[in-house]
Amino acid sequence: MKKTLLSLLVACSTSAMAAQSYEFGVTLQGYDGSATSSVSYGGQIARHALHNSLKKVAGKGDQAQMNTYLSSKEEGRVILDPVSKDGFPVKQSKIDELSSGKDLLSSAYDGVITGWPGNPTGQELLEQLVDAAAKTKAGYDPVNGYDYVQLISKFAMGAVFYNKAVNHYLEEKLEADQHPNNEAYKPGTAYTGKEHVWDEAFGYFGAPANGLSLSAKEVVQITKQNPEVFAKADANGDGVVDLKSEMAFAHAYYAASVDASAGTNYFHTIMQAFVDGRQLISDAKGKALTDAQRTELKEYAAVIATAWQQVIAEAAFKYAGSVYADLEKIAVIEEAHGDVSKAYRNYVKHWGELKGFALALEAAGRDLGNAQAGLGRLIGFSPVLFGDAQVVALDGKGGFVQANAGPMQEYKLNMIKVQNLLAQSFALEAKLNDKTAGMSDVLEQLNAAAQSAEND
Repeated sequence: MKKTLLSLLVACSTSAMAAQSYEFGVTLQGYDGSATSSVSYGGQIARHALHNSLKKVAGKGDQAQMNTYLSSKEEGRVILDPVSKDGFPVKQSKIDELSSGKDLLSSAYDGVITGWPGNPTGQELLEQLVDAAAKTKAGYDPVNGYDYVQLISKFAMGAVFYNKAVNHYLEEKLEADQHPNNEAYKPGTAYTGKEHVWDEAFGYFGAPANGLSLSAKEVVQITKQNPEVFAKADANGDGVVDLKSEMAFAHAYYAASVDASAGTNYFHTIMQAFVDGRQLISDAKGKALTDAQRTELKEYAAVIATAWQQVIAEAAFKYAGSVYADLEKIAVIEEAHGDVSKAYRNYVKHWGELKGFALALEAAGRDLGNAQAGLGRLIGFSPVLFGDAQVVALDGKGGFVQANAGPMQEYKLNMIKVQNLLAQSFALEAKLNDKTAGMSDVLEQLNAAAQSAEND
């Protein structure tokens, strides 16, 4: 994180910036087929549809159905989300229409995740979360404080999309001996090796091909399938939204969501770097990239990786603030001897989103240094539960071990520390739902509570 986004963008300014959409013609020398486009990332969009569909079924308790979207490669799988709605028709209805033989699990991060008990690999953790979700009602475990729908979704986006893009296609696959630009990616394809490597990374980001012509708010509403933005989404005017090129998914949505709320520019920064990098490859006209060209391409990749990481950290920051606010509501309700069940449910949901995004930061396979250890300790393996308990380990039989973690309301301090750690470690710009100014108030509340307890 030593380079700022600004310095990286300045470093990238030497490349041509003619393209304004992620659309590029064929440059492969000797190609004699009928294709006019060299862009291909249907496999990545298939995995976005698998993720969206998995999230849809994660709260139903049907493990076989969840595995259909997590680890199966069977034919005929129906897309459960996005689906056609009134005023917002979608072109595809089956996963195979996007790409056949795809799953999520085999593409997930296979390194160790230290932020979950037992130190599972990313692939093992996804399987564990699905197994656990199947044993709950609606994916909700109030005893241990887990919303598996949120944990599965937020972590899967990091373990598959973020990891494969920044730790694979935008890193090792940019080396000269990896899928060179003067050769077809595979025999018979209309694209070069480097073209397809870059396309696959772009596909995992999840942006519409015409994203540069859209506002952040429009990108958000496309993901929500708002009929009012259908004309913007249907870029080619054929009357349907093509999931391969016209829908917004996953971290592209979150980047745009942060920008729409905070006036930041994460989405367009990432989108522009993807388009400019692809233009650089296209400008090589099917010849092997020079060392200078690959250096410039890696600078675009650095812009993408930095901003993408910030987007995930911004989301974690926001939900740490939500957890803080939930704890305040719980305290008020308890003081009035009211029913805390709804507030507790929201608390567990927001904690699942916070934890899922925090775990996703690990899934890039990049050294987060003290930030990783700090997030693990401050967030813990579960929220602090009623009775001041928290999950601290696995019991060896698939169950969770709880221990005393101190007063539940003291956990608010952890959320402030989480926000401070994220803001400092990842140079965050938006910092939505910022609770860091409330440190002294929390300390006063806790001190007053301690004095009251002593006088009882």
